[in-house]
Amino acid sequence: MSGINRRAFIASATALLASPLYAETSPWQRVVSKARAFEQCHAIMVFQDGSPVLAEVFRGPGISRAVPIKSVSKTIVAALAGAAIDRGEIPAVKATLGELVPNLIPPKAHPDVKNITVENLLTMQAGLERTSGRNYGAWVNSRDWVSNALTRPMVAEPGTRMLYSTGSSHIMGAVLSEVSGKSLLSLTRDRLGKPLGVTIPAWTRDPQGRYLGGNEMALTLEAMIRFGELYRNGGRVDDLQVLSEAWVNQSLITVTRSVFSGLGYGYGWFLGSNGNTSYALARGYGGQVICIVPQLKLTFAITSDPTRLARSAGYFGDLLNLIDNEIIPAAS
Repeated sequence: MSGINRRAFIASATALLASPLYAETSPWQRVVSKARAFEQCHAIMVFQDGSPVLAEVFRGPGISRAVPIKSVSKTIVAALAGAAIDRGEIPAVKATLGELVPNLIPPKAHPDVKNITVENLLTMQAGLERTSGRNYGAWVNSRDWVSNALTRPMVAEPGTRMLYSTGSSHIMGAVLSEVSGKSLLSLTRDRLGKPLGVTIPAWTRDPQGRYLGGNEMALTLEAMIRFGELYRNGGRVDDLQVLSEAWVNQSLITVTRSVFSGLGYGYGWFLGSNGNTSYALARGYGGQVICIVPQLKLTFAITSDPTRLARSAGYFGDLLNLIDNEIIPAAS
């Protein structure tokens, strides 16, 4: 993390939490008031130019406890895909499942499955029937999550339509394990946890022992901020290039668009703007958020009740309004 080491990071955030007056004497007062009023919102942390400006826990777990980040996990998996490409384990985003992992493709899979690319998986454009939403329960109760996802009906040509699906991210995680010879947990700890200086707890595995790619990871607010700062700083942590700058830049380009929120979508990041100010969001069920606003040197994280819905027309819409109308103006 540029400009602040881990000990200083924690000390600064703790000092903010210990000061009951900071919100009343800063431009972030409205942000705190608005966020506190959302009964699902647990906590918020904001860093600008590498320094903390806000850390507030309203309810729920304390600031140092790892909490479920839900589908923010998909953005972590996308980062690991970039790390694999940087290392030459995957030749390019256009590499196909047939080229990379033919052994994972079930005999009953649609013939087009072999042509699904890494980019299709990262942008939720695999074309396969979704495993998320109403299909999620049956999927995670199946005997083989990768096989189940890959043998679903092909409902769109790969690369033509965004179909948000945890199955696509789980397939990507399985690809990463196959090409590296390491578990997704080991990859996450070695290639992100260690350079970022954060702890990555173990999480859910499928019946074959593969760690779930795209859900159930847990991070502290601090770790969420540090991951966001990695992308805001072009893949660098101090003098260490963790992800190539080219990968970070490529990840934050709109490839497709969500039919639910209207936000653009790149490689694991939702992409929006407030006027001329662009931002990137990692989003998880219930209202878990990591957001970077490079133009303002801004990174913030929000944790929320992971058991409740956060639809674009509901609480997640409230969070988007908070970003557009309160957080970005406060940082400008």
